[in-house]
Amino acid sequence: MKTFLITGASTGIGAETARWAVEAGYRVALAARSRDKLDTLVAELGGPDQAVAIACDMTSAADQQAMVAATLKAFGRIDVAFANAGIGSTAAGVENGDPENWRDMVLTNVYGCALTAKFCLPELRKTKGHILLTGSQAGRFPNKGSVYGATKWAVTGLGFNLREELVGSGVRMTLIEPGLTDTPFFDQARPEGLTAADVARAVLYAVSQPPHVDVSELLVRPTPPRDDP
Repeated sequence: MKTFLITGASTGIGAETARWAVEAGYRVALAARSRDKLDTLVAELGGPDQAVAIACDMTSAADQQAMVAATLKAFGRIDVAFANAGIGSTAAGVENGDPENWRDMVLTNVYGCALTAKFCLPELRKTKGHILLTGSQAGRFPNKGSVYGATKWAVTGLGFNLREELVGSGVRMTLIEPGLTDTPFFDQARPEGLTAADVARAVLYAVSQPPHVDVSELLVRPTPPRDDP
């Protein structure tokens, strides 16, 4: 049975992707800071034969190495790695932004994403697997003063550069770029956005393609409101 590793798996897109992955026949390794939430999700997904919870600080190289080791100990292989962990801005713009929050975003959204790729790729090369990075619409279009958006532009660049590094390896790379999504990422509900399930379906679409199909980029946005009542 194939193994699907997901970072940022305790809530939102990560947790929903885990549900869809299990439904598609994968075992899942779930990594996040919050072990309690992960344990609850493991129980929901069928227990330790189906899922494993791994407490991990994505900004720590040692933690991410341990995450990969724990996945291999539990399931013996990694076929899909979804570098999904990320945090957002606590204040809008550059002038009013919080430099400490900027540091956390860069370390989590960019450095943490690169660490996941670094430590998973040796195993993905063995399985001819698939790596996915959570980018954003904010990493494809200008967003006034957004340092968060700048981190996602960096993820976009990392994804395209990573794809070039993987040419000839048999490992596929996909950038998942959601628009506004109604998840716990926001303090208030955003019903006009996508749901976590909408993004999870995009992830599973990418990984379910035949081996000769490499979905390099999926930009998924809410349908604009209709003009008519």
